[in-house]
Amino acid sequence: MKKALLISGFLILISFQTSFAQSELEDEITIIQSAFGMDKKQIIEGYMDLPESVAPGFWTIYQAYEAERTLLARERMNIINDFLTEYEIIGEEEADNLAKRTFKNDLELSKLHSAYYKKFKKATSAFDAAKFMQIDTYIHNTIRNAMQQELPFIDQ
Repeated sequence: MKKALLISGFLILISFQTSFAQSELEDEITIIQSAFGMDKKQIIEGYMDLPESVAPGFWTIYQAYEAERTLLARERMNIINDFLTEYEIIGEEEADNLAKRTFKNDLELSKLHSAYYKKFKKATSAFDAAKFMQIDTYIHNTIRNAMQQELPFIDQ
């Protein structure tokens, strides 16, 4: 499981070593999300080990969740790319804008988790819903932490 996480995280890190033109960035994000989505689903599937009676409902909700989550992840990658484009010359306005966009993205992800926890719980159980949220959060925090380690600090 951790090997797949590291590979996915590595792909994301490589993609942000330099900034891209917007259309190139969107293409890169689409490729990364597609590859990551397949790896992530396999990890989730192995970890959840759902009974056949609830698996179809879970996976239907999971697909809807991932469709919404990938939009937030795309915005997060755009924020990071904008930061990498601007960090050497970042001023008050740019720093404020990037911080506010990051806060909004974090808040939207929390709202998404809360909404989908309820849906997963209804389709499966509180145990399975919490289990999913735990592994999903672990995966994304692992990738975020790896990315954060590669990003320069403002004014450095």
